[in-house]
Amino acid sequence: MGSLGVNVPSGIVVGISIVIGFIMVIVFGYTSDQKAIHVAKDQLKAHLLALWLFQDQIHVVLRSYGRIVLATGRYLRLAFKPLLFVIVPITFLIVQLDRYLGSMPLPTGQAFLINVRMDNPNILNQATLQLPEGLATTAPAVHVPSENEVAWRVGAAKAGDYIINVQVSGQTFSKRVVVGSGLLRVSSIRLRGKFWERIFVSGESALPENDLVQAIDVPYPARNIAFAGIEWNWIWLFFVLSLAAGFLFKSILGIEI
Repeated sequence: MGSLGVNVPSGIVVGISIVIGFIMVIVFGYTSDQKAIHVAKDQLKAHLLALWLFQDQIHVVLRSYGRIVLATGRYLRLAFKPLLFVIVPITFLIVQLDRYLGSMPLPTGQAFLINVRMDNPNILNQATLQLPEGLATTAPAVHVPSENEVAWRVGAAKAGDYIINVQVSGQTFSKRVVVGSGLLRVSSIRLRGKFWERIFVSGESALPENDLVQAIDVPYPARNIAFAGIEWNWIWLFFVLSLAAGFLFKSILGIEI
């Protein structure tokens, strides 16, 4: 909540949804064949009406079903091109916003885990964790050979933006850890390689090339956003509100969708 009692995350999602809904409608209007879409929708309505009016005539019903399929395909073809102009930038926008709205920073005074996934289970006991001032381990390391993982339970005495280091066989691998509250950018995992996976699931640069550590993972608590008396995952709320805004703007602007 903001200083004036405003739910800041929900306000951000509402604002972004309205803007994106408006932009989607404008882009659709300028990049689509509006006349062809209008004709395709009218034809689809006519075939549906024929299906209802002549439901007792089997040959008319079958012919109407075939024409409905063709008309639907024609409409989808006309609508697909405009979607290409918005789906890629919106996808990357969602990925970036999820760094802030998808998870919350780790709370102070509460233990959390640092998980390190390795290539070889035989070197799990060689991994050591180096923590900055403000963080401290609260339990011995746990080795999970079946998963090639070693995990530490850590507690934070105060809020801060920390860098933790994992040392294995003389090599050091770092990971950012965010403790506090509010809308802070967080990334739960740092990966080695895997460019496309990093684009979608990690907000940090790749781990250095090595044959020891695959990933360092710090699970952050999920953020739920209160809106209209319901707790939402922000992406679901964004889709619902942006679609509602899109339909509103398309009616106001007279754009066929």
